[in-house]
Amino acid sequence: MSELKSAEEKAAEERRGPAGARRGGPPHAQLGMPTEKSQDFVPSAKRVLGLLRPDRAVVAGSLVLALVSVVLNAIGPKILGRATDLVFAGVFSRQIPAGVTQEQAVEGLRAQGRGTVADVLAAMDHVVPGQGIDFGAVGRVLLVVLAIYVVAAGLQLVQGRLLTTAVNRTVFRLRRDVEDKLNRLPLPYFDAQPRGELLSRVTNDIDNVAQSLQQTLSQLVTSLLTVVAMIAMMLYISPLLAVIALVTIPVTMVVTAAIGKRSQGHFVQQWKSTGQVNAVVEETFTGHELVKVFGRRAEADREFAERNDALYDASFKAQFISGVIMPTLMFIGNLNYVAIAVVGGLRVASGSMSLGDVQAFIQYSRQFTQPLTQVASMANLMQSGVASAERVFEVLDAPEQEPDSGTPARIDDPRGRVAFEDVSFSYTPEKPLIEHLDLVVEPGQTVAIVGPTGAGKTTLVNLVMRFYELDGGRITLDGRDIRELTRHDLRSRTGMVLQDTWLFAGTIHDNIAYGRPGATEEEILEAARATYVDRFVHSLPDGYDTLLNAEADNISAGERQLITIARAFLADPSLLILDEATSSVDTRTELLVQHAMAALRSDRTSFVIAHRLSTIRDADLILVMEDGRIVERGSHAELLAAGGAFARLHAAQFAGAVADPDDETAAGPGAPGAPGAPALAGPRG
Repeated sequence: MSELKSAEEKAAEERRGPAGARRGGPPHAQLGMPTEKSQDFVPSAKRVLGLLRPDRAVVAGSLVLALVSVVLNAIGPKILGRATDLVFAGVFSRQIPAGVTQEQAVEGLRAQGRGTVADVLAAMDHVVPGQGIDFGAVGRVLLVVLAIYVVAAGLQLVQGRLLTTAVNRTVFRLRRDVEDKLNRLPLPYFDAQPRGELLSRVTNDIDNVAQSLQQTLSQLVTSLLTVVAMIAMMLYISPLLAVIALVTIPVTMVVTAAIGKRSQGHFVQQWKSTGQVNAVVEETFTGHELVKVFGRRAEADREFAERNDALYDASFKAQFISGVIMPTLMFIGNLNYVAIAVVGGLRVASGSMSLGDVQAFIQYSRQFTQPLTQVASMANLMQSGVASAERVFEVLDAPEQEPDSGTPARIDDPRGRVAFEDVSFSYTPEKPLIEHLDLVVEPGQTVAIVGPTGAGKTTLVNLVMRFYELDGGRITLDGRDIRELTRHDLRSRTGMVLQDTWLFAGTIHDNIAYGRPGATEEEILEAARATYVDRFVHSLPDGYDTLLNAEADNISAGERQLITIARAFLADPSLLILDEATSSVDTRTELLVQHAMAALRSDRTSFVIAHRLSTIRDADLILVMEDGRIVERGSHAELLAAGGAFARLHAAQFAGAVADPDDETAAGPGAPGAPGAPALAGPRG
């Protein structure tokens, strides 16, 4: 949408720099910004796990329960193999005549040339010739196994509950830390971030971190403990078969690492693209009127399609590549299963192992490969969660605003005297804006600031509010350097009404009361009556209880501005800043508001930024700014008599002269196109 900018606006942006200049600009003005290179997976994963440190006791308890549960699950197959041996021994026992011992039966089989069967019989326990299967013994073994599995399942349930508690507490703290961090970040940080991108980081990315921790942490711990337990049991039963089974570990690690490395970059890009899509959607809907007025819907759709295609491409590659892990490892596991079954069968035939041990070993091998497969299948979730965590960490690691003084000064008798002493400021070092500015505003004075777009008018009052830090010089309030005051103390003494109204979703009453917590009902109504809010509120069905939506666009722009003025009136500040505060009201309402503003400004130091010169006739001092410098100062009458920049601006507004701004010879000294004449209109400076 950058084509929408005029040459004047672009020049103004160059003067203003990257900060307030882009506030309120056209949609998509900040998209396509380069993002920082993502961190490595391992350091980021360690940092994510470090978030669990405050709940380490809960996590440790869940690990103990997981360990006991895994041990019980590991014992189960070995005991169950005992039942298989009892059944198998019973089958052989029935085929041996009663009165013949096991040793005699073995010798008889060898004499018949059936050495393999003899070896199998010789390795058996609990052989009772002629008796058959001992179902009582089998039943007791099965009951023991059932009890073991029930206890293990109960422990897993408690362990899952504990870990869920720890994860949710961790995410709660993460959200809280991000919220606190946002409140400590300087205004330039937000000027450099598309709102949709930032919203995506503090909502979508944190949700994804929570989901990844919730789904992977418990399963990951259980799976790793299971692998260790299965390896121990396999080594206990048969070192040879254990070696065959363990061959899959390095193969699994190599495959997982290779595929995970390829997918990590795509997961990072997936969440970056998600933020960019959100930025396009949020900014397009915020500026949908502008998009439609300038016929840019097709361009907005095309930009959304490009971002959406990039998101589709990154998501597809990330999910597809990481999804290859599980079927690959299942194939490796199946090959391992075949090898164990063949070698195990040969060992049973040779009498080296019992059938129950082979059955137990096969169960262990499946339980061994299954958690490895689960860990591999969780790789996409872990990669995605870590990629989102990196984006959240970038917010948490962003440089914060300078801290307040450790021993802040206090103003015991606030009067509102403001002094600029050799002040210099620039948004970017290579483009100076304000240089060596000196200005003194006495208590109770009303100072109007006028000038072309980008002259530095709004910047001047933003410096008073410490939204930005000075490059040189200082600003004092009642003789105190504002850097010696806490920001809260400084801003609590200041009321501000902006050209861009800000109202929150709530009632009109609550929006006015926001100016001073604890104000009485009568004080709120008095502020509303003084600023003529009361006049239009009674025409609404619900009066002061009328609910405003998130954008407050269910009332007119002028009504929104009157509510913000009422809020400033209620705050009763000692320093008042009005930035085009009546730009959205009609002429008649403006006259009424002027009377309210006069009452509001009484006994207060006021800065008034205005393009409409009719609103500043009664100002005690008018400053004319150009390129960050004060080129003229004086009263309304003095500046008109001087015939300088203010006089030209005044003539341009009230004489109604029209000329080609590129034709300097055709413009008179008071015309808009005259050399040095400021722009007639445009965004606030």
